[in-house]
Amino acid sequence: MTDTGTSTQTTPAAPSLGRKVGSAAKWSLINTVVMRLGNFATGIILARYFLGPEAWGVYGIAQTVLLVLLSANELGVSLAIVRWEGDPRRFAPTVLTLSAVSSCLLYAVLFATAPAVADVLGSPEASGVLRVMCLCVVLDGLSQVPAGFLTREFAQGRRMAVDALNFVLSTAVTLLLAVQGWGAMSFAWGSVVGNVAALIGCCLAAPGTLKFGWDREQARALLKFGLPLAGASMLALGVVNVDTMVVGSTLDPLALGFYVLAFNISGWPVRIISEAARRVSFAGFSRLADSPQALAAGFARALGVVTAATVPLCVLLAALAAPVIALVYGERWLPAAGALPWLMALGLVRIGCELAYDCLVAIGRRRSLIAVQGLWLVLLIPALVTGARGGGIVGVAQGHVVIAGAVVVPVFLLALHRGGIPLGTVARACAWPLLGGAVMTAVLLLLERYLGDSVPALLATATAGTLAYAVCLLPARTTLRG
Repeated sequence: MTDTGTSTQTTPAAPSLGRKVGSAAKWSLINTVVMRLGNFATGIILARYFLGPEAWGVYGIAQTVLLVLLSANELGVSLAIVRWEGDPRRFAPTVLTLSAVSSCLLYAVLFATAPAVADVLGSPEASGVLRVMCLCVVLDGLSQVPAGFLTREFAQGRRMAVDALNFVLSTAVTLLLAVQGWGAMSFAWGSVVGNVAALIGCCLAAPGTLKFGWDREQARALLKFGLPLAGASMLALGVVNVDTMVVGSTLDPLALGFYVLAFNISGWPVRIISEAARRVSFAGFSRLADSPQALAAGFARALGVVTAATVPLCVLLAALAAPVIALVYGERWLPAAGALPWLMALGLVRIGCELAYDCLVAIGRRRSLIAVQGLWLVLLIPALVTGARGGGIVGVAQGHVVIAGAVVVPVFLLALHRGGIPLGTVARACAWPLLGGAVMTAVLLLLERYLGDSVPALLATATAGTLAYAVCLLPARTTLRG
C-alpha cells in the first residue's frame, strides 16, 4: 500500500468527475451557508443576552486549544481515505485504529495538563471547559473514516444532513445551558453533544466504515504519508490560533473577549466560502495531480471563484466594522471594531492560503507546506507579542496582516510556482476581484461619511458598494463561470 501521488483517471471519466465535483460543490456551499448563518444567529443571541466578553474569552481559549488538537489528533492518516488509489476499505480499519488511539492519548494528556494550560494562557477558569470541550478530540478521531468516505465519494448531500443534525442538537444544548447560567461551559457541552450526533450520522451515511483493524505494513505507510500532513496542519492551526493565546497571556480577560468576537466575525467569510470549497478542493486537486495543465487551470478557477465570493464580504465587514458590531451585537462590544478591519484583510489572505495548502498537499509537496507554515509561525509570534504590548488587540491584528502580506503570501506563491502553477495564473485569477474590492471600499467609506450609520443608511451604503463591486467583476464573468 503506497501513496503514489498519481491518478489512473482516463479522459472519458473527466465529465463524470466534473459533474461529481460540481454537485458536491453546490451541496457543500448550501450546507456551509445554512450552518454558518445558523451559528451566526446563535452567536448574536448569546452575545446580546446571555454571555459577556469574559465568557467569550474563556470560550475562545478552549476553542483555540481544541482546534490545535484537532489539527493532529488522527496523525494525518485520515486523508489517505480521500487521496490514496484503490479500494479504501482495505486500509480503512487501520486508519480508524490509528486515529482512535492517537485521539484518546491526546485527550488523556490534555485532561491531565488542563489546569496548567489554562493558567499559562491567562484564563485559569477555562480548565473545566477545556476538559469537557476537548472530548470532541476523541469523537472527531472516531468519525474521520466515515467522514473521509463521504468526502471521497463527493457525497456532500449526505454530509449536509449530518451537519444539520450536529447543528440542531449542539445549538439547542448550548442555548438551554446558557439560559440557565452555565456561561462558557454551555459551549463545551453543546459541542460534545453535536459531535456525538455527527459521529452517529456519519456512520449511518457511510455504513460499514466504522471497523477497527490492524496491518503493520499499512500502518507504516499511513504514518509516512500522514505525519508530515499532521505537522503542517498543526502549524497551520497554530498560525490561526496563536493570537488568542498571545492576547490571553498578555492582555486582560476583557480584551480577550473583544478580540475573540472580532476574530469570529472575521472568520465568517472564511468559514462560509473556504469550508465549502475545501470539502471538494482536495479531492478534486488530487484527481488532477498528474496533469500540470489541468491542475493549474483547476486551481486558477477555484481561486478566482472563492476570491470573487469572499472579497465583498470582507470589504463590507471591514469598512462598516463599528456600525455593524453596534447594530448586531450591541454597543458594549464596540471595542472589538478597532481590530476587525485588519482581521478581515487577514481572512481574505487565509482563504487563498488554505486553497493553496490543499493544492500543495494534493501534489505531494508536504515538505514545502511544513516549511511555509513553520516560517509563518516563527515570525508571527514575536510580531503578535510586540503588537499586543504596543497597540492592544488592534496591534495584534496589525501584526497578523504584516507577516501574512509581506512574508507568507510571497512564499506560498513561490511554492505554487515550483509545483507547476505559474504566478501569472494566480494573478489573473485574483485581479478583477481585488480591483472590485478596492472600488467597493472607496464607495462604502464615501457613502458612510455622507449618509451616516442609521439602519436605512447602512442598507443603502452596502447595496451601492455591492453593485459597484458587481460592475467591476463583469469583465471576469466568463472566466468565473468556467
